[in-house]
Amino acid sequence: MTTAQTPALDVIVVGSGIAGLITALHAVEHGCRVTLVTKDVLEHANTRYAQGGIAGVMFDDDHIEDHVRDTLTAGAGLSDPVAVRVLAEEGPARIRELVELGVAFDRDAEGAFVKGLEAAHSYPRILHSGGDATGTAIEKALVARLRVSDVRVIEHAFLVDLVVRDARVTGVELLVDDRPAELGRRETLESDAVVLATGGAGELYAHTTNPPVATGDGIAAAIRAGGAVADLEFFQFHPTVLEGKADAAGSGADSFLVSEAVRGEGATLIDEHGRRFAFDAHPDGELAPRDVVARAIARQMEQQDGRPVFLDATHLRATPDETAAFLARRFPTIDRAVRERGLDWAREPIPVTPAAHYLMGGVTTDLFGRTSLPSLYAVGEVARTGVHGANRLASNSLLEGAVFGARAGDAIVPDAASGVWPAADALAGSSGLASASRPAGDTLPAADAPPFSRDALQQLLWEDAGLVRDGAGLGHAASVLAAWAAVARSPRTEAEFEDENLLVVAEALVGAALVRRESVGAHFRRDDAVRHETPVATLTAEVA
Repeated sequence: MTTAQTPALDVIVVGSGIAGLITALHAVEHGCRVTLVTKDVLEHANTRYAQGGIAGVMFDDDHIEDHVRDTLTAGAGLSDPVAVRVLAEEGPARIRELVELGVAFDRDAEGAFVKGLEAAHSYPRILHSGGDATGTAIEKALVARLRVSDVRVIEHAFLVDLVVRDARVTGVELLVDDRPAELGRRETLESDAVVLATGGAGELYAHTTNPPVATGDGIAAAIRAGGAVADLEFFQFHPTVLEGKADAAGSGADSFLVSEAVRGEGATLIDEHGRRFAFDAHPDGELAPRDVVARAIARQMEQQDGRPVFLDATHLRATPDETAAFLARRFPTIDRAVRERGLDWAREPIPVTPAAHYLMGGVTTDLFGRTSLPSLYAVGEVARTGVHGANRLASNSLLEGAVFGARAGDAIVPDAASGVWPAADALAGSSGLASASRPAGDTLPAADAPPFSRDALQQLLWEDAGLVRDGAGLGHAASVLAAWAAVARSPRTEAEFEDENLLVVAEALVGAALVRRESVGAHFRRDDAVRHETPVATLTAEVA
C-alpha cells in the first residue's frame, strides 16, 4: 500500500518586482504550485527603476550593528528593531543569492564589489550594477530564472479584489486583458495562499518617480477585505528628480529620478544664485536623511517662487571632459536621460525638484509577510514590515523585498501544515494599525468639491498631503475625498479600477496624517509648532 502524499499548495503571487519574484521562486522550490499574476508584462515593476543600489553588509570592515543603527536612525525612532535586525542579518545571504541568480554587481579590477555611499549610511555599503541600473539588472536576472521555473505566469492581469471566505483569503478576482478586447474579462483564481507584491502608490501624487502601474492596488484590496494597514502617512519624497515637461494638469510625467548616489559621489545642491543651502537644514548637508533634504529643497524653492534648485556635478573631476567621462561611466542611465533633455551636466548644474518616491507604510505584516487576514501575505513596498519606520534608509528597499520575500516564500508550506495563523496574535498589538477604509473623525464631504478625476486627486494630495502638511490642508483633502467617495461609480476598465484604488488609499493616508499631529520623519506638519521651530542642532540629534 502506498502512502498518500500531501497535495501541493496553490499559491498566487500578485506582482513581479523583486519581492514577488523572490517569493515565487522560494515557494516553488518548496513544492508549491505557484501562479504569478502581474498587471503589465513581467518585467514592468518598480524594481526595474531602482538606480541607487542595494544595501548590505558585504565588506569585512562593515558591521551588522552599524547597518542596524543607520536604519533605525533614518526611521526616526519608529522602526521595529526586530525587523531591522532581520533585514541587516539576513541581507548578505539574500545578496549572495542574487549573485547566484545572475545579478552582476559592479566589481573593481581586483574582483571586489565596488562600494557606494548614500545618504544617512555610515559606511559605503551600497552595491550597484551597471553603475545606476541595479534594479534593471536584478529584474532581468529574476525574470530569466522565473521563466525557466515551474511558476505559471499571467501577464496583463489586474487585481480587482481579494476573495474572502470564512474569514480567510481564498483567491483573487482578476481583470484579464485578452487583447484586443476593450474591457477584458473577469476571472477568479482559487488558492491556498495569496501573496500581495503589488508595490507602492506613487500615482497618488502629481509628481512621482514611480511608473504608472503604482496605483496602490494591493493596499486598497486589503483595506476592502478588512486587513490591517499602518503608517500610510509616511510617504517618502525623493529630493532630486530631474524636472520634466509637465502636461496641462501639471503632472510632470517626463520627470526622471537622479539617484542619491550622485550626491554620494560629491555632487552638491545649490540655489539659483549658486549657494549651497542644504547645510542650513542639517550638518550633513546633501547627505542628510532624505526627508530632511527634500524639505530643504522645498523651502528653497518656495523662496524662489517655485523655481527648481540645481544639482551640481560639474566639479566631480578636474576638467569638464574628465567629469563627462566619469558621469557617463558611473551613471550611464542618468547620463543618457540628462543628455536626452538637452542638458550637459558635466558643464552646468541641472534643475531638480522633490517627487513622491516610496511608501513606508502599507499592509501590516509580521516577520514572515503574514498579514492580519489568514492566508494573505504581503511583501515589498505594499507591506509595512516595520523596517522603514518614518523614513526609509537609502537602498534598503530592494533588500527588504529580497529578505522578506524569501521569508514569506519559505513560510507558506509550514504555515499551511500548522493549521494556525500566527500573525493574528503577532499583529494585534502593533502600533499605528488601522483597518477602516475611511479616515477617522467626522469630516464632512466638501460641498464645493470638483468633479473626480485622477489628475484632481493627484493635485489635491500634492498640495494638501504632500511633503509639508497641516491640519487645515489635510482636513480639506479629507472632505474632498469624502465627497468623491460618496458618489457611486461602477468601474469597468483597468484605469477606472485603479482610480477607485487610489481613492481608497488616499482616504486612508489622509486619515492617518490627520491623526498623527506631530512631525516625524517623512510626515512633516507645519502646524506642529514644537518641531517646526526646533533648532537645527536638536533636529540633528533626532534624525541624523
